[in-house]
Amino acid sequence: MKFAWIDIRNVRAEHRESVIDAAIHARVDAVVDSDAATLATLPNTVKRVLAGAPRPAEQPLDDVIVLHEVADSGRLGELHALHRNGQKDTAGLVNVVDDPSLTLACDTAIALPYTVVEFKDPTKIPLEIVIAAADSSPGQLICRADDLEEAQVIVDVLEKGSEGVLLSPRDANDVFALVEMLQVKTPALQLSTLTVESIEHLGLGDRVCIDTCTHFEKDEGMLIGSYAHGFILCVSETHPLPYMPTRPFRINAGALHSYVFGQDNRTNYLSELKAGSAVLAVGADGRTRRIVVGRIKLESRPLLSIKARSAEGVEVNLIVQDDWHVRVLGPGAAVLNVTELKQGDQVLGHVATDKRHVGWPVGEFCVEK
Repeated sequence: MKFAWIDIRNVRAEHRESVIDAAIHARVDAVVDSDAATLATLPNTVKRVLAGAPRPAEQPLDDVIVLHEVADSGRLGELHALHRNGQKDTAGLVNVVDDPSLTLACDTAIALPYTVVEFKDPTKIPLEIVIAAADSSPGQLICRADDLEEAQVIVDVLEKGSEGVLLSPRDANDVFALVEMLQVKTPALQLSTLTVESIEHLGLGDRVCIDTCTHFEKDEGMLIGSYAHGFILCVSETHPLPYMPTRPFRINAGALHSYVFGQDNRTNYLSELKAGSAVLAVGADGRTRRIVVGRIKLESRPLLSIKARSAEGVEVNLIVQDDWHVRVLGPGAAVLNVTELKQGDQVLGHVATDKRHVGWPVGEFCVEK
């Protein structure tokens, strides 16, 4: 999980106390300050990082991380020697402004237990390079963000981002927002094996293709269904087709009315999706990840209704385009053409116990059929 370092050096006086309280209660990884006395008041649940000031003689070596500016390879050599000689809590700060300082940042990330990097330019290419250089290093890489929006970009760089984000918050709300952002995960889902009961040709209707901003794996898709309590795993167009090129960013999802299962146990109608919407990619093993919609394509096509049932007796329905190249996933990530499904075939899906109101789960009586 990503972690937060909160820099309180530039926090306005009227917000300083509340920011410190927020940092403690939100369980940030570290608080950064130039005042050793302030850091000494912090509980042991948060790391103390002393920046821009010498380590107090009375402060134990294992009680504070000292953040040193690293301006050249000579200074890095001195800090690396301190680290090798037992000063484990040594951190380096590198300001990346050009190619030599970028190389220095890479070397620092490899040599020291903590490396904070900040960048003069808005491009994230230098951060990608430092992340790659530090990938096999046991040290932790922390990148400074100017605001919460930049923090989100940093987290997503190279799909892994730096281990930590350093932020100087405006107030306590920024602290809680950063911690929440870094904790966002998409937990695995329990997939069920559903047995097909019937296939029905419905005639013309509107269906939606979801074109995303990512490349799907061969065993990934999206959970789509007519009912909020049950979904079938529709596979992407990653697999070869005889008459058209693969489109590994696309899922021919289903009819306009259908639900798509998303983050935080919420559903959306396919009709609600648009460029920039967040959706959930789901693997045949139940793993999930957040991805972004690039566009949707709504077109009139012949439709096919698939009715299936779980082992517990829950009925699931999926209405998709009635065409051979539309596919769902079966057990073992088997790729199944929807027009070739027949009674008794098995498909992968997800059965939810919640009813829905505007996509959110609610505990109320509701019948869907």
